[in-house]
Amino acid sequence: MRLRYLSATLTSIVFLTTACTPESDVASAPAPSPRPVVDSAPYICKLVPEQAFRLISGVTGPLVEKTDGNESDGDCWAPDTNPRPLEVRWLREGDGMPQEQLDFVMDDRRAVYIRHGGVTLPNELGDGLAAYLPNTPFADQPYRVVAKFYCGGKEQLITIYLAKVAQGRDAIKDMIELMRIAQKRYGQLYDCTPGA
Repeated sequence: MRLRYLSATLTSIVFLTTACTPESDVASAPAPSPRPVVDSAPYICKLVPEQAFRLISGVTGPLVEKTDGNESDGDCWAPDTNPRPLEVRWLREGDGMPQEQLDFVMDDRRAVYIRHGGVTLPNELGDGLAAYLPNTPFADQPYRVVAKFYCGGKEQLITIYLAKVAQGRDAIKDMIELMRIAQKRYGQLYDCTPGA
């Protein structure tokens, strides 16, 4: 009797092993590395390369930008839909915009971003953070990066908001690269050196 149970058990194990063994070896290929974010014209909202934005967000439709404000205090978005897939906000120290106001805005954003696991930007980009804020009042544009930096001896503050990031992209890394490009582009447009 014991021999019959042993024989039945061994037969079951053989069938299970055979059924669970693949017929041929399957080699897994590593996932392709996402294409890097690069600086190239044309630009959206003067600061963000269109191709980089499309790569990061996956947006394929037409991008008609709208701008409100002026060189010292403004907002630009593209396309003009809700939620806005891309929005860029800027503030510049000067007439009507005291440094204290920039500090207040930066401190407020820092507090929110830190509460949601924000990542500090590299030192060369100034005082800033990148964050993902999905379950907040900002959920329509949850991908955010902000930096306060000097350019031409005056403080500037740039914030970039994204509604979505394409699957497979590293949102934080991509937003930091967008900020790096935006600051460089800002310096070119306003004849100043970011960080100085």
